[in-house]
Amino acid sequence: MFRIVPEYQRVVRFTLGKYDGLPRGPGWVWVIPFIHGTMTVDLREEVFDVEPQTCITKDNAPVTVDMLVFMRVVDPEMAVLKVQSYRLAARGMAITTLRAVVGDMALDDVLAKREQINAIMQTRMDEVTDRWGVKVNAVEIREILPPRDIQEAMSRQMSAERNRRAVVTESDGTREAAVKIADGNREAAILNAEGQKQSAILEAEGNRQAAILNAEGFSIALDRIYQSANRVDDNTMALQYLEMMKSLAGSQSTKWVIPMELTNFVQGFARNMAAASAPPAAGRNGSGDGNGGSTPNP
Repeated sequence: MFRIVPEYQRVVRFTLGKYDGLPRGPGWVWVIPFIHGTMTVDLREEVFDVEPQTCITKDNAPVTVDMLVFMRVVDPEMAVLKVQSYRLAARGMAITTLRAVVGDMALDDVLAKREQINAIMQTRMDEVTDRWGVKVNAVEIREILPPRDIQEAMSRQMSAERNRRAVVTESDGTREAAVKIADGNREAAILNAEGQKQSAILEAEGNRQAAILNAEGFSIALDRIYQSANRVDDNTMALQYLEMMKSLAGSQSTKWVIPMELTNFVQGFARNMAAASAPPAAGRNGSGDGNGGSTPNP
């Protein structure tokens, strides 16, 4: 008779109890009753669940860990001839390796370094299962449960850490706001001072130009007054002094301050008036009489 072996399986055949050389399959395999004994090995990757295990960490904290192990048979001959049950052996190896790995780590590391635990577990298990013709492809921890009191302590620690971060974040925000406000005030003060400086410069420049223009106007006015004064004769000055005397006479002042020029003008004016009122000279009279006739002597 013969037996059909699928692609994902191999048959390890024994002839009269002796392994007869190579795993059989896939396809059909001759099997003679009472002569051949067979064992079927599945080559597909399989996964088994390691039930939750209580492990003691390096700092004497109990934790409960459960995980999944992924493996497959790469050598059917060794999986049959070297171990009685590779599945049971792999499960026991996973449990003992897990306890050894967790026992070398502190609780905080166990909770924070799952990937590291997975890698160590896979490496150590694969070193052992390799002699059974089994390859461990992956180890994945599903859950780690610390004791209740440790969970409560961790919860309080997390709450305190969140509060600390909130306070730090708030203080950082307050500090940044204060810095930005100070920077804004400083820039505003700089701009204000710069504006006042420019304003003062412009004002000083305007005052300087105004002073220059006033001085130039005053100089021109003096020059014109001087030119006009040069064209004024004595008669005009006399009329001006008389007008001034008239104004003084009409005022209510009891004391007058008369400049020296006015006294000189009065003296000159008096001389002119005296000269105008004096009789004609003798020679001028004789000449007139000659024209009109001579007076006889007595």
